[in-house]
Amino acid sequence: MRILDRYITKSIILIFIATVLTFCFLYILIDVTSNLDEYIKYKIPFPILLQYYSASLPFILTQTSSIACLIAILFTFSRLNNNNEIIAMRSSGMSFWKITKPALYFGLIASILVFWLNEKYLPHAQKISEKIRNDYMVLEVDRIRKQEKKITNLTFYGLKNRLYFVDTFDQHTNELFGITIIEYDEHQNILQKIVAFKGDWTGLAWKFYQCQITSFEPQDIEAPVKIKIYKEKLMDIKETPTDFLRQRLQVSSMNIRELYQYISRFSKSGAAKALNNLRVDLHQKIAYPFGNFVIVLLGLPFALMIRSRKGTTFSALGIAILVGFLYYVANAIMLAFGKGGFLAPFLSAWATPFIFSIIALTIIESDFS
Repeated sequence: MRILDRYITKSIILIFIATVLTFCFLYILIDVTSNLDEYIKYKIPFPILLQYYSASLPFILTQTSSIACLIAILFTFSRLNNNNEIIAMRSSGMSFWKITKPALYFGLIASILVFWLNEKYLPHAQKISEKIRNDYMVLEVDRIRKQEKKITNLTFYGLKNRLYFVDTFDQHTNELFGITIIEYDEHQNILQKIVAFKGDWTGLAWKFYQCQITSFEPQDIEAPVKIKIYKEKLMDIKETPTDFLRQRLQVSSMNIRELYQYISRFSKSGAAKALNNLRVDLHQKIAYPFGNFVIVLLGLPFALMIRSRKGTTFSALGIAILVGFLYYVANAIMLAFGKGGFLAPFLSAWATPFIFSIIALTIIESDFS
């Protein structure tokens, strides 16, 4: 590595670390201030609080890394510009890409780091944080009430193209109440409708009580072919109580492999909208980390334009906030279009990085060619 590259890289790394530490400090300070009464009330030991906030660090880093990268690069290059070092580099024949190569490499490494954290540490860290909160920050009576709390209005898409509607699921006794199951064929025609008052898990299968099974002719949905009523009946349902509980699993707590397996399991359920939303989330998990590199690419030409010595700090912060805000707003809009069915999942997740990359390259080509 050349001396100049080491000089630029060192400045970027130091400012990046300082910015991330500042964000972490502010996050912890605000959270501690907001929850101080609870910590004192529950007499939470300091080592537990330390473990709790340590588990929050991967989340803070992944959420703030792009802005921290941008601030570090803006400060570094605006300072070089103010000291006329950029002019000296350009006069020596260095192109925009040679000057900014350390920053681009740093942005790419930051993207890979965020991707790695999201896959390896973030899901586990969130589970640790949730466990500590449940064990130490919730009263015993509230914890027991939560464990015994019944899940209401449970809706999900299961195997065999079945759509489940359950009024109440008692996770303590593994009982279902107010059950409606609609089974579709591959063309989304209703084949069967199952309605039951109650369902019990026997350990091997579900037993439904006061159950009515109506079979339909796909070509004529309004003409039921067969109606059977059972006082009690063992059902051919593959989902276990654990599967019912997993329907509440948050996408944010899954890594890419887990989410892909989850989608694959229900890919033949016929749930077009739900599956489309999950696929958008899957592609977003891949595309999101590379926003670090795209934001850096877009911020670099502005960094080289800052020349006012007095306004360097405010100009750098202002540009960082503006670029970051525009990027995240555009990304949120594209994801909304994807989940609304207006864009393909892949396109909705990657449209913002692609568009902002084109904008950045256009600015670079027009101003630094």
